[in-house]
Amino acid sequence: MVKLAVKKQGPYLFLLQASFKLSKSMASTLVLQFLSSSTNLNVAVPRTYSFNVQNNRRTMKCSSIPEPKDQFLDLTPAPESINTTSAEKFPIEKRRRSEIIRDRKQRGIEKPEPPNFEIGWKRTKEINLEKPKGYVIMDFLEKFEGLMAREFGSKELLAKTGEIVAERAREEAEVLRDEGKVEERMVTELFRVLKLMEMDLAMVKASVKEETLSERIEQARARCRQAILVANSF
Repeated sequence: MVKLAVKKQGPYLFLLQASFKLSKSMASTLVLQFLSSSTNLNVAVPRTYSFNVQNNRRTMKCSSIPEPKDQFLDLTPAPESINTTSAEKFPIEKRRRSEIIRDRKQRGIEKPEPPNFEIGWKRTKEINLEKPKGYVIMDFLEKFEGLMAREFGSKELLAKTGEIVAERAREEAEVLRDEGKVEERMVTELFRVLKLMEMDLAMVKASVKEETLSERIEQARARCRQAILVANSF
């Protein structure tokens, strides 16, 4: 039975062995072809690489671009063409030593002086403390003018008081005139104003109506103020 199986399987084995041999030969030929192709690749790669390097070197040498020129170099003049003047001939006025020292003194911080009448003990304007020459006459007349502005006892007493004040003012003016402190014309002007005041006071004494009385009193007060101004001008 075994022999029959071998005999029956004989042609199949032969075919298998033949195919195996063919596959071996084909594999060997494929390996040889692969090796030959790899050797060709190994030879070609360095050639191409060296060729590329040489080309790169050549391109590096040929591709050198010239540097661009600066646009502003043409506009700026040469240093030789510029007209320079020496420091001695340059038109600058030299400062003096004294002026420089004076400027240094002025740079110090100083508080400015205050205006007049701001500090009492630093007044720049003199205040005349002397009393005027006719201050005594002014004192009499000012008190009498204040009396006429108030309520008084009677018209007769007011007129009598006015006569006494006018007489006292005349005596004081005559003393100043005799001493030579007051001019004659000023004394004459004072006498004239005092006489007008006495006339107004006499009319106050003779007035009956209240309207007339108030008008005459106001007129007498105006004459008294005028006499005060004349005495102040002595």
